Amino acid sequence: MIVVAIIALLAAIAVPGFVRARKRSQASRILNDLRLIDSAIDQYAIETSKKGGDPVGVTDWTNYLKKDTVLFATGQDLFGDDYGAQTVDQLPHVPATAKTNLAPVADDSFWSPYN
Repeated sequence: MIVVAIIALLAAIAVPGFVRARKRSQASRILNDLRLIDSAIDQYAIETSKKGGDPVGVTDWTNYLKKDTVLFATGQDLFGDDYGAQTVDQLPHVPATAKTNLAPVADDSFWSPYN
C-alpha cells in the first residue's frame, strides 16, 4: 500500500510537467508553421511577380511547402483552425484558438512577431 501511495505521489508530481511540455511543444510547432507560411508566401510572390498587399490563397502558399505534411495537406494548425488566405509582405497571425489554448505556456512575447 505504501508503494502504491509513493507511485501516486510521483505521478501527481510528474503529470503536470508532461502536460506543460506537450503544450509548449504544440506552441513551438505553430510558431514554426507560421515561419514556414511566411517563407512560402515570399517564394510564391517572387515566382509570380506579386507585389506587397496582393492576396495569396491557401492553395497558392501550400504549394510551396514540403509535400506529405499536415500543413501542406490541410492548411490548418494543430487545433483544426485554418491559417487562411494571406497577404504578400504581411506576417501570418496566430489563430485565436491556438493562442487561447496555449496561453499558459506561450505569452505574447513568445508569438512575436506573429501576434
